[in-house]
Amino acid sequence: MNFTTTALFLLSTLLISTSTTTKALNPCETDSSDLSVIPFFGKCSPFDPPKPESWAKAVMDIAANDPQRLKYLSTLLTQKLTSVPIASGQQVLNIATYVVRAKVGTPGQLLFMVLDTSNDAAWLPCSGCVGCSSPTTFAPNVSSSYQALDCSMPLCAQSRGLSCPTTGTAICAFNQSYGGDSSFSATLAQDSLTLGNSVIQNFAFGCINTVSGGSVPPQGLLGLGRGSMSLMSQSGSLYSGIFSYCLPSYKSYYFSGSLKLGPSGQPKNIRTTPLLRNPRRPSLYYVNLTGVSVGRVNVPIDPALLSFNTDTGAGTIIDSGTVITRFMQPAYYAIRDEFRKQVNSTFSTRGAFDTCFEATNEAVAPAITFHFEGLDMKLPLENSLIHSSAGSLACLSMSAMSNSNQLNVIATLQQQNHRILFDVVNSRLGIAREVCN
Repeated sequence: MNFTTTALFLLSTLLISTSTTTKALNPCETDSSDLSVIPFFGKCSPFDPPKPESWAKAVMDIAANDPQRLKYLSTLLTQKLTSVPIASGQQVLNIATYVVRAKVGTPGQLLFMVLDTSNDAAWLPCSGCVGCSSPTTFAPNVSSSYQALDCSMPLCAQSRGLSCPTTGTAICAFNQSYGGDSSFSATLAQDSLTLGNSVIQNFAFGCINTVSGGSVPPQGLLGLGRGSMSLMSQSGSLYSGIFSYCLPSYKSYYFSGSLKLGPSGQPKNIRTTPLLRNPRRPSLYYVNLTGVSVGRVNVPIDPALLSFNTDTGAGTIIDSGTVITRFMQPAYYAIRDEFRKQVNSTFSTRGAFDTCFEATNEAVAPAITFHFEGLDMKLPLENSLIHSSAGSLACLSMSAMSNSNQLNVIATLQQQNHRILFDVVNSRLGIAREVCN
């Protein structure tokens, strides 16, 4: 599936854009100093994709593509520890959930880069790129601060599988497969990165020269993972390893949420849970999910299905690139069966959702609560149910993992209208209800 086709189904895709000076009665601008989160297909989006089908059907369709990302997340768990910003041959998800409005170089050149909390990679298309899908590319020759890195640089030495000679010097170049049907070649480089009013000097990224296939996001990727080459790590003391976001409802049109970088403006009284680190893959944001309640019933789930395991990579992660929350199969079936029991209706399957029922029974649908160490996350119905295009059916918006996958993933549909705070330095994650529409 090429990137343009994928975009048709990405109603869940979100756009993060820099706030500007507010003009009277203009809902697309804001007087906030935060970066705003705008639905990709909303009126305020700078992109102009073909008009999608109803938001509900779009989410249902894109949920069918979640397994591609889950497979990618699973492959991360089998890799050895690495600080590589871009690894040769590594498979990366071909679906973007939201993008960040960034400026690269001096003077800054505007790009909309995919934002991914489970990835450390940073790369973008450069001028002269062969096969790149976007007419908007980064022009290194226009930037006075651009520097291509050679194979003698420590950053390149950390990488594996790069095309560097055993002797002599050469530009640090690499090839990467992407999305299963695409690949690209790039040069490791450094330049300034501007987000809002802040500038990160000497930010390392891959400058893409050639693309094969149609799955590569047109204007690049920016990782917010926990690895040494992520945005948080490279920004050093600028953001103090702290960021948060509030994602608006997928049905939002004008209204936006926000992305906050750094400790300033973060909620003061927010309950937190420890962030756990997998030594084999330090990028992922693991949390300790201790249980799930459906209504007043604490669902009986084998603790082994929720526990964090550094040997197998099992556990629960918070992820910005998966649309609907997924649980290991026995855990999901236990949650689903208790939900069905309390709704007491006739159920059918629609795409990735196997618990759809007449919307007239929605009034008796129980609330679902995720219990983490130190905090509870009670989902409003809009975060646990999704409706059919006609509105006649309501479906439980969660699903089961494949047999081989040992991850539970808390996804964006369940995160919407919550402030999710990542304090990487202090290894804690905060969650609080916040209506950011």
